[in-house]
Amino acid sequence: MTRRTSTLAAAGLLVVSLFAVAMLLPVPYVTMRPGPTVDALGDYDDKPVLEIEGAKTYPTEGEIRLTTVSVTRADSRVSLPQAVMAYVNPKEAVVPRDLVYPEGQTAEESKQENAVQMQSSQLTSEAAALTEAGYEVESVVTVASVAKDGPSAGVLEVGDVLVSVDGKKVTGTEQAVSLVSSQEPGSVITVEIRRDDKPKTVEVTSEKSPDDPTKARIGVSLGSDVELPFTITNNLGASIGGPSAGLVFALSLYDMLTPGALTDGETIAGTGSIDAAGTVGPIGGIQQKLAGAADADATVFMVPDGNCEEAAASDDFGMRLVRVATLDDAINALEKLSDDPKAEVPTCS
Repeated sequence: MTRRTSTLAAAGLLVVSLFAVAMLLPVPYVTMRPGPTVDALGDYDDKPVLEIEGAKTYPTEGEIRLTTVSVTRADSRVSLPQAVMAYVNPKEAVVPRDLVYPEGQTAEESKQENAVQMQSSQLTSEAAALTEAGYEVESVVTVASVAKDGPSAGVLEVGDVLVSVDGKKVTGTEQAVSLVSSQEPGSVITVEIRRDDKPKTVEVTSEKSPDDPTKARIGVSLGSDVELPFTITNNLGASIGGPSAGLVFALSLYDMLTPGALTDGETIAGTGSIDAAGTVGPIGGIQQKLAGAADADATVFMVPDGNCEEAAASDDFGMRLVRVATLDDAINALEKLSDDPKAEVPTCS
């Protein structure tokens, strides 16, 4: 073998080795593919997804399916071949990793964040559905956490509902903070609460805020909650995370609480976050959710107004893409389609 041949052979081997290494090294992307769908009117793990106790419910027909996206786990990495395969698959997508997982976020932290978002979406969907169905829903301010060594330790508990501060009715979290911070640090603050549905009045000796010594604090963080006139149990638990099932939960609860079936026996799917006022918000992964809904034989897909442009540019898989900005929009559209499958409703076109 000549020197030239040996050099070429060594160079070729080096190129092959570098290529092989490149194929194995992770790339800074994650893949998104269609995840499972769940009928919110049906069962999950041998339990009804939604259970209502203490209110009259009505028979339903068909299915209202929430859709999900399967995303690369925070503790997993995508190789170059995997990224390329996902890129060329029309049902999948490849997105920069830092758009999904903040720098340094662990798999457990990501799971907890998604669980909190799901819990919040369940709460707001219940408030929106009951309000739409004509029930009275009260928004309340609750104690979300109590500092271990703070002024409220042993006095206030997580879950306590704040009714008033020094005789002034609590109407929101920011207002409650203002009522406390405006007091003189070291003063005794009288707090009326509701704990386990029973009224209770406590006194908390405030302390100086570390951010502003002129303002008082009592060592708690606050959150928002709603009080419902009856009990709703969502048996999905933390098995599915994120906020995007809110619209489907709200539609399903409304369907269960009102006469007649929204779906007319059809399989409906959708996505979208929802707030307590019934406003539907955009979500991620619309392309993958459309594909998942089509695999579940859905004929209509409820699309948040903010996702309509993206959905219209994707494959609709033969489904009717209904544009919704509010829960009321979604209900009206489904009622029209139930009466006449060819009825004109707002669509993503």
